[in-house]
Amino acid sequence: MKRFTILIIMACAIIACQQELPKKTITLDTFCNPLDLSYRFGLEKPSRREAADPTIMWFKDRYFLFASKSGGYWHSKDLLKWEFIQTDEIPTEEYAPTVVAIADTVFFLASSNEKSTIYKSVDPMSGKWTVAKEELEMPVWDPAFLLDDDNKLYLYWGCSNENPLYGVELDYKNDFTFIGEPKALKYPNPEEFGWEVPGDYNTIVGQSPWIEGAWVNKHDGKYYLQYSGPGTEYKSYADAVYVSDNPLGPYEPQKHNPFAYKPEGFATGAGHGSTFEDRYGNYWHIGTITISQKHMFERRLGLYPTFFDKDGTLYANTKYADFPLIIPQKKIENIKEIFPEWMLLSYGKKVTASSNIDSLPAQNILDEDIRTYWAASSGNAGEYAVIDLEKDYDVYALQLNFAEYATDIYGREEGLKHQYKVEYSNDNANWKMLIDASNNKTDNSHQYMQLPEVVACRYLKVTNKAVPGGNFAISGFRVFGIGDGNLPSKIEQLAAKRKEDKRSVNLNWTKSTDAVGYNISYGTEKDKLYQNYIVYGENELTINTLNSQLDYYFKIEAFNESGITTNEILVKAE
Repeated sequence: MKRFTILIIMACAIIACQQELPKKTITLDTFCNPLDLSYRFGLEKPSRREAADPTIMWFKDRYFLFASKSGGYWHSKDLLKWEFIQTDEIPTEEYAPTVVAIADTVFFLASSNEKSTIYKSVDPMSGKWTVAKEELEMPVWDPAFLLDDDNKLYLYWGCSNENPLYGVELDYKNDFTFIGEPKALKYPNPEEFGWEVPGDYNTIVGQSPWIEGAWVNKHDGKYYLQYSGPGTEYKSYADAVYVSDNPLGPYEPQKHNPFAYKPEGFATGAGHGSTFEDRYGNYWHIGTITISQKHMFERRLGLYPTFFDKDGTLYANTKYADFPLIIPQKKIENIKEIFPEWMLLSYGKKVTASSNIDSLPAQNILDEDIRTYWAASSGNAGEYAVIDLEKDYDVYALQLNFAEYATDIYGREEGLKHQYKVEYSNDNANWKMLIDASNNKTDNSHQYMQLPEVVACRYLKVTNKAVPGGNFAISGFRVFGIGDGNLPSKIEQLAAKRKEDKRSVNLNWTKSTDAVGYNISYGTEKDKLYQNYIVYGENELTINTLNSQLDYYFKIEAFNESGITTNEILVKAE
């Protein structure tokens, strides 16, 4: 009888193993840069999309997002799902719009070289605005407001490779008149600050940077004057910060600079943005991502968690900032609380496609570079690309980054849409539907899709049904999840040597077995390694963004599809 019972138990166990295990539900609220928005086509040739120089504010129980050349603005309850409001009652074709809420009214101002007009609305959801001030005492470019906690209003502006950033107090109770003369607050200093040297990698020495995009936050009695440089077309586009006890200075540079900087990875650039508090008191920095291939103003938007440390140092965490991050529903203390460690599964894997333009091969969709893309030979239904992840992985999220090839679209035309389907397979023969967007009505070009349940698969296939115009084209088919393989081995050695030009440092390290890439963290103090620089494949790097007057410390970690291997090696470059 005992033997018979054991046989029954074994049989039940075998049957249970043969049954499909329940799928794991994904309940987190995540997003992935670039932000998933309806980026508008520009009004002039060449045909390309653009949004940049953003401002986000919280007003009447929702967030409002304003950005250059967008034909309107967006609103959101949660920073995840954004809806567009189209309007022609404010100058949405001007650059660098900014807003401020005073009592129950929002005031809007954008860049102008001729006449700066302030608009107002008590109901921005309606798209209705009226003029609050026909003309400021002088035109301003790249404006930003600060309403201080004593209810004094300040205006900051500047965008030049010659002139400084300016600030002035405004009397908003008396027709927004200037109180006193504008003060010069910040001049360029590329001779000392490597991050102000132009170029993708800050190598165009001798050329003046564009110092622009002023923004000011007040925190614990200190004023943080943020600015961008060295130019919007560069991967090095970043925001740095000066600090003062007074809203109109004098300002001194923070030791940790730039505070928002992302020079590599899929989506590069974090400059010219705004820093704001969410509804829970968490700080975020929304900045400009550069593509700048069809036109220097081909740009997107990125959102980065931001913190003030115990010493009041302002920093945006751009570490793995184009991987999925969680939008928190409470006050958080550090990035670990919102990084789910869904790793990139698709980098450098194999890809096949239905067709391609000769100069735009399919492998471009897996190279982690938003500036390169694959274009099929047409925009016809049925064009496809298949990724081979080379083994089964647990997939948690996808990001489809569509590109524009041979488009002839200008502005927000009616009926633009990306329609497609995504399927998955374990054998490249039998396919199951993963995402059916064949009836999609939007033309969002960076569509991030968190799956409702984890899916185990090796192959993923995207098939076109319709494109807004031109050819079916993708700059990144990015797959995120958790692998079950070996973590990368620990890095045994890291070396950092300052160059004769102290704005630059050379780094090299021993390669890690099984690593897909590396993240270098560095800073001017041992416990403030707030800068981050991601590297794929290589084991050496030159960074040219240092303050020539300060020492720096460096750490490195390795990552792959299964996770991250940290390292305690800390090196100093004097």
